[in-house]
Amino acid sequence: MSKLTDVPKRILIGRALRSDRLGETLLPKRIALPVFASDPLSSVAYAPGEVLIVLSVAGVSAYHFSPWITVAVVLLMFIVVTSYRQNVHAYPSGGGDYEVATTNLGPRAGLAVAGALLVDYVLTVAVSIAAGVENLGSAVPFVAEHQTAFAIGIIVVLTLMNLRGVRESGKLFAVPTYVFVTGVFLMIFWGAFRGLVLGDEMRAPTADFEIAAEEQGLAGFALVFLLLRAFSSGCAALTGVEAISNGVPAFRRPKSRNAATTLALMGTLAVTMFVGIIALAMASDVKMAERPAHELLRDGVPVGAEYHQDPVISQVAAAVFGGGSLLFLLLAGATALVLFLAANTAYNGFPLLGSILAQDRYLPRQLHTRGDRLAFSNGIVMLAGAAGVLVYVYDADSTRLIQLYIVGVFVSFTLSQAGMVRHWNRHLAQETAPAARRRMLRSRVIAFTGACITGLVLVVVLVTKFTHGAWVALLGMVIFYGVMTAIRRHYDRVSEELAAPDEPGDEATRPSRVHSIVLVSKVHKPTLRALAYAKLLRSGPLEALSVNVDPEETRELRAEWERRGITVPLKILDSPYREVTRPTIEYVKGLRRDSPRDAVTVYIPEYVVGHWYEHLLHNQSALRLKGRLLFTPGVMVTSVPYQLESSERAKARAKRRADWSAPGAVRRGPAGPAAPAGSAGAPGSAEAEFRTESGVDGGSRPGT
Repeated sequence: MSKLTDVPKRILIGRALRSDRLGETLLPKRIALPVFASDPLSSVAYAPGEVLIVLSVAGVSAYHFSPWITVAVVLLMFIVVTSYRQNVHAYPSGGGDYEVATTNLGPRAGLAVAGALLVDYVLTVAVSIAAGVENLGSAVPFVAEHQTAFAIGIIVVLTLMNLRGVRESGKLFAVPTYVFVTGVFLMIFWGAFRGLVLGDEMRAPTADFEIAAEEQGLAGFALVFLLLRAFSSGCAALTGVEAISNGVPAFRRPKSRNAATTLALMGTLAVTMFVGIIALAMASDVKMAERPAHELLRDGVPVGAEYHQDPVISQVAAAVFGGGSLLFLLLAGATALVLFLAANTAYNGFPLLGSILAQDRYLPRQLHTRGDRLAFSNGIVMLAGAAGVLVYVYDADSTRLIQLYIVGVFVSFTLSQAGMVRHWNRHLAQETAPAARRRMLRSRVIAFTGACITGLVLVVVLVTKFTHGAWVALLGMVIFYGVMTAIRRHYDRVSEELAAPDEPGDEATRPSRVHSIVLVSKVHKPTLRALAYAKLLRSGPLEALSVNVDPEETRELRAEWERRGITVPLKILDSPYREVTRPTIEYVKGLRRDSPRDAVTVYIPEYVVGHWYEHLLHNQSALRLKGRLLFTPGVMVTSVPYQLESSERAKARAKRRADWSAPGAVRRGPAGPAAPAGSAGAPGSAEAEFRTESGVDGGSRPGT
């Protein structure tokens, strides 16, 4: 089974890495930029379109408000980036917003931020992949016809790439990200040169379309609400900014400075591209609509359901480079790729945050451990599963998915900056040096401004998007908060139960003696081995136990037992309904009732097989019995493994691996006794490479 699963695993994700090679996976700035900043950089591919789609509700006349919305988004980006540069210097451990909120505002605020970020990371993957498929569909109609299937397939590919490790996936992602950035800047410069210097008239494919506005002549509160909704959609350009503060540990030294530099570079590039695309969209007369089949008119007639609405960046590229030109196709391909890879921001942020939360006992501990390639594999798989469900439910429609978006990120923005205000207040109370105080006062003003502005934007987003789907994101945050709180309570309760007593010599838990039971059904090698092992360790009464499910087999067992002169008493339990588990459990419980201070040890002979299909040929009565016995107080269960020939052959094949160690290889020897399960390499332990099977062959009793 190990060989069957290990070979494909190594092909897909590569060889396992030693823990001491973790430093080799750290990222230089040139790789960290595409790894952590691909989300905000790629958001310029769909954020401008979302602004125009919302404004289209009032018709083309409302488009002249787009420059003002762009200015507001740029100002907000500047404030958020400036604030987060402080965060990475003050909290470089990788906790990001969660650590800032927990440290300064308390655990509840920290959990609220964590829940918001986890939801936002899932949505980042779903929105980025959906938008990428839509961009690819603008050049390849077959993709547009099967966009949900393609989106889920891309999620699977990205998951495998990230399971190979952060550094390796970063190298793969760097090229398309830089090609995309270069292509967008080339488009902006060439478009500006054509329009301002050459005086060319650039026309988008939709320039001659008209928009059938839902509401004509909006004014007053209705117009303000529409503009606020368009602004909240444009704020999608800010998503992913927080990922760098969560990923500081992945940077090379000096970590904080490199992260802050990457953050500033990301903000500059994203703002420039966002402004440039909006400007070219206005210059080329791009038209967008929420329901293009009915609201876009060609010669006064709706374009119909067969019309595919291309994203703004595709229409601008067609106007600047010419539809079907080499540069147009190159930019379309790079845009689709970078949108797919933008999900990598979440693939790095979600597992890191999940690991920190698991360390703090708010998520299962499995999320804290690194996988074979030193990536947080369990977090990566969990993120992929959640994003895949969203893409399937929403048919990979980025316009529908984006309504759920950015709520979580602005919750974290607001609470994080409020926490930073508390952080600087605390430091100012202790600092006396005038120069240091001036720096802290300036930082506090930046944090306070950021908290106020992002808090205001959060209110706007909630008001304008709640009925359009934002309530789903809020529900997800509440669910995450409740689940994490319940997990922490569970871990705290278990920790309290397992705490060692204050008195090291406490005799309360020491049993007066141990009553040993060996489960048997036939006299064969596994049974004899289990009996020998139980005799070696006995510290009280020892007996063999069998259940009578077949009178003929039971008579043969008694006869063989007596013929061999086995000195261990044999106890036969009657079972009118041919059950094994219930009579055994009742017998063990009876021993406990008769002698409450005694412990009972049950020895179960088990087979070790070398092929996965052999597991299907043996029933699992011993496993069911073990499961029931584990719930019985005062009962210990010991597995006594016996390796069959198939396991020996598998061991010989696997010895080609220098680091291989078969289960039971150290224990078995030529004639030595077996060791109990749970020791290093025992069946069921983390080191086990083979299936440890119930020792049942055709019958219903363990040991057969």
